[in-house]
Amino acid sequence: MKKTKPSADYLLALKKRYATASKKERTAILDEFVKTSGYHRKHATALLLGQRVHHTHRIQRPRARIYLEEDHRAIFKLVEWFDSISSKRLRVAMNDTLPALRRQKHLQVSAACYKRLLAVSPSTMDRIRATRQRPVSRRKGFTKPGTLLKDQIPIRTFAQWDDAQPGFMEMDLVDHSGGLESGDFAYTLNMTDVCSGWTEMIAVQNKAQRYVFESLKVIRQRLPIPLKGIDSDNGSEFINGHLLRYCEAEQLTFTRGRVGRKNDNPFVEQKNWSVIRRLVGYIRYDSKRHLNRLNRLYAVYRLYTNFFLPIFKLEEKRRIGSQVQRRFDKPQTPYKRLLDSPDVSKADKRKLKALYAKLDVVKLKRELDELLADLLRP
Repeated sequence: MKKTKPSADYLLALKKRYATASKKERTAILDEFVKTSGYHRKHATALLLGQRVHHTHRIQRPRARIYLEEDHRAIFKLVEWFDSISSKRLRVAMNDTLPALRRQKHLQVSAACYKRLLAVSPSTMDRIRATRQRPVSRRKGFTKPGTLLKDQIPIRTFAQWDDAQPGFMEMDLVDHSGGLESGDFAYTLNMTDVCSGWTEMIAVQNKAQRYVFESLKVIRQRLPIPLKGIDSDNGSEFINGHLLRYCEAEQLTFTRGRVGRKNDNPFVEQKNWSVIRRLVGYIRYDSKRHLNRLNRLYAVYRLYTNFFLPIFKLEEKRRIGSQVQRRFDKPQTPYKRLLDSPDVSKADKRKLKALYAKLDVVKLKRELDELLADLLRP
């Protein structure tokens, strides 16, 4: 006969009968209860006497611990090295760099720990990291609109960005006013490739057109791929005849977003926060010393973020009623996305691979920490 766990009502009825029954009747009740439930006789007796609690649900026993303290320390060290990125992105970064980190003696763990690090899932890393998450404050910047030559520069919206070729970049200025708009203060010119997510940044002493223009030319020389087009907001530092003539002479596509519509430049706007603000914050930088230190910091950070920090890329966005569903691709570094692109020349790919082979993510992170400390030093 199949044994079934007795219900609470059935057990309560048996308890009442058992409490008033004679010794012979108790034996019969106990025999019946054991046959019905399949419990051990001692356990069944304790239940009928009320000495134990009857559980009708499945007993949840704790799982055996798979990841040990050594694994936790290693994961937190990896989180530090990779700029506290999300666990899904960190998992991809670990796939790319764990062998090199161990070969370079940065990751000194046991063989068993290394094997577990190769297999740990993003959800497990999330649980391990849960107690160390830090809230980060946010603040909006400001842009003075420019009206000059707007009619000569075509509008391009987010919905029209379907460029599958690397080289089309959005650009924006990030202010470092510290919340005080008076006087001169530094800005960061931020440029992001729409296809690969490759990001370049350079600090300028103010948003004068000539400084922004010179910085754009410096970034163009740094790029690992040819620049094919730029897209900006409507700030006067971008919407001017000097930049328009340059783009026409160099045969660069020049477009702009709509006034007051940040969603027309979503790629660079997102990098303003995830790259620039997370690195240097909202402190005021207004001296020549600050400018030089910012650019030394950016010269290292561009290598760190483009070669070692995987990013998601939106593949599809659908609206269903009041909800918007977004589907992202597998996270990859901008470096890997350029290598996978058929539109990047073999010569450019060879240069990228040669540069990547010389880089060490841990050394870059240590250099970044030193440069950031120097930037924040009075």
